[in-house]
Amino acid sequence: MCDTNQLSKISTQVRRDILRMVTLAKSGHPGGSMSSTDILTALFFKVMKHSPENWTRDGKGHDMFFLSAGHMTPVLYSVMARSGYFPVSELASFRKCGTRLQGHPSIRKGVPGIYEAAGSLGQGLSVALGAALAKKANNDPNFVYVLLGDGESQEGQVWEAAMFGAQHKVDNVIAMTDWNGQQIDGTVDSVMSLGDLQGKWEKFGWHCIVADGHDFGCIEDAFKSAQCESGKGKPVMILFKTEMGHGVDFMAGTCEWHGKAPSAELCEKGLAQLEETLGDF
Repeated sequence: MCDTNQLSKISTQVRRDILRMVTLAKSGHPGGSMSSTDILTALFFKVMKHSPENWTRDGKGHDMFFLSAGHMTPVLYSVMARSGYFPVSELASFRKCGTRLQGHPSIRKGVPGIYEAAGSLGQGLSVALGAALAKKANNDPNFVYVLLGDGESQEGQVWEAAMFGAQHKVDNVIAMTDWNGQQIDGTVDSVMSLGDLQGKWEKFGWHCIVADGHDFGCIEDAFKSAQCESGKGKPVMILFKTEMGHGVDFMAGTCEWHGKAPSAELCEKGLAQLEETLGDF
């Protein structure tokens, strides 16, 4: 079980991994990966009950994680590799033809830890709710976690799933939104404002928690509060306030790096701001 200092070191290394992966591949989505790094670091290394050694795709007997915002694979692959699902060295194969680590999660080549192919935005919450209902049917007490983007939350299927989750009292699912306010074409507010996002989830019948997505104490408290809602008849949404590109000054707070790889020179500039803590791949 990692403490806050250890989580901070892991998240710094994960951000290094993200930068190096997209730079080597010359493509990818660093912005949202960087903003959600602290969330997924806490989830995989402190919160979620999972066992890379005993992983099976049916998810029986352990917590499950779904990445609805499927373009954010750099952060997912890094936390998975760093927690033991596959060798860290494999991160160097990101987005190369024929490899397991494609730009969006794929089940075709059987990557351990990946439960669904993702990429078309808006679908992950529906899948997670189905998995959570399956756990209920099997008397499996574990949780299902799913991460959405705020730009993704403009998709209608998200809100159909929200209605379904509340209607069927799927109270063993913990959804999260990487609420960084940016998407590929600009700010979320300028493209299609989500308005009162907290109010929307509450009106749709969910228990909603708002937390700082870059403070490990706040992140852990949010997950603990969410877990305490299990069995009370409401699914949970945690809105994590984050910053796009967090951790690297020229990426922070802008949509410019939503889906663009830095040059080798800019990568080195970013890496200089992130201390190597666990060893690069």
